[in-house]
Amino acid sequence: MSEYQYYEFQAVDRCLTEEEMSELRHFSSRADITPYSFINEYSWGSFKGDEDLWMEKYFDGFLYYANWGTHILKLRLPSALLDFNTVQSYCNEDQFSVRQAQDKLILDFVSQNEEGGEWEEDLRLAPFLSLRTDLIRGDHRCLYLGWLSSLQSNEYDEEEFEPSVPPGLQNLSPALIQLADFLRIDLDLINAAAQTSPSLEDMTPSVQDLQKWICSLSQHEKDSVLKEILEGSLKGDQTIALKQICRFSKAWQSFREGKNDKPKKRTIGQLLKESENVRQTRIQLETKKAAAELAERQRLQRIAREKRLNEIMGREEKIWNQIEVLASEKKAKSYDQALDLLVDLRDLAQREKSTDFSAKFAALKQRHSSKSSFIQRLRNISV
Repeated sequence: MSEYQYYEFQAVDRCLTEEEMSELRHFSSRADITPYSFINEYSWGSFKGDEDLWMEKYFDGFLYYANWGTHILKLRLPSALLDFNTVQSYCNEDQFSVRQAQDKLILDFVSQNEEGGEWEEDLRLAPFLSLRTDLIRGDHRCLYLGWLSSLQSNEYDEEEFEPSVPPGLQNLSPALIQLADFLRIDLDLINAAAQTSPSLEDMTPSVQDLQKWICSLSQHEKDSVLKEILEGSLKGDQTIALKQICRFSKAWQSFREGKNDKPKKRTIGQLLKESENVRQTRIQLETKKAAAELAERQRLQRIAREKRLNEIMGREEKIWNQIEVLASEKKAKSYDQALDLLVDLRDLAQREKSTDFSAKFAALKQRHSSKSSFIQRLRNISV
């Protein structure tokens, strides 16, 4: 199998300078480099840069996959917008980890397929970047998925407790669904985890909540916030806007504290047992559904068969003559058509308890015994 590696970096909060783009160009003459991205594919050779260093210096997102089964996603956020200890509570080091680099947090999601990889099609970084905004808004579902991925490949203590279960696990966004697929997380495990996850609707601020918060700010604060956001946007720096999103999210969450019961934490053993229950229930439902679908297909087939037999009833002699003509054409297509008509006549004879078919069928074989291909087909008809 040919080797294949895909590298993609994206800058979100600010664009790269001309000098920075020139620095990146030294590492590859083939890469597609823009003020917001570095993308390269390798079928031979390898990446000459250092993705960890690049994430610290240039970029807010990184996607890597190789056809031998390695998947890596890195996300960078300002440390002022995401609590390090909160992220750390979900980490397991091998599949999901976090590190601090100056005023940034860098999250690493990793999945390895020991049985080998597969060719990915059109897998790109863009859909994952919305997870950064989710985290800034206080949506920790991607952190929990990072933790969940470790249960499929690591040794664990079944008496340990799971981290805090975020709301909305039963209704994952397209980006989270793609993350779960990228990390190869078993859907039964996710569905088991979602059973104690609060509703996302109850934990998501509304437009009215945002309006109330804005009204609570002084006129001076409003002017200052608007000025800072516009100045940052003009410079291509979205950090200021993200800080205000984070500020509002924290204020809203503080207001909501105590209004909703926190889900009871489960041990890893309890979660895995529930995952097995979910799996067994799913299999049972799928088995019942498959049986019901099969029964319905068979019912429709019986109806169609009865309709076909009713259509040919009374036309048996004409059909025998048609079969004779088809057999005489000495063509594979004609032989197949003759075989279909013979099956119709046989089924009609069985339904009507007629004995004529066997004798006519034997006579047909005798008349065309020299046509080996046709006779071979007739052996497939049981009389």
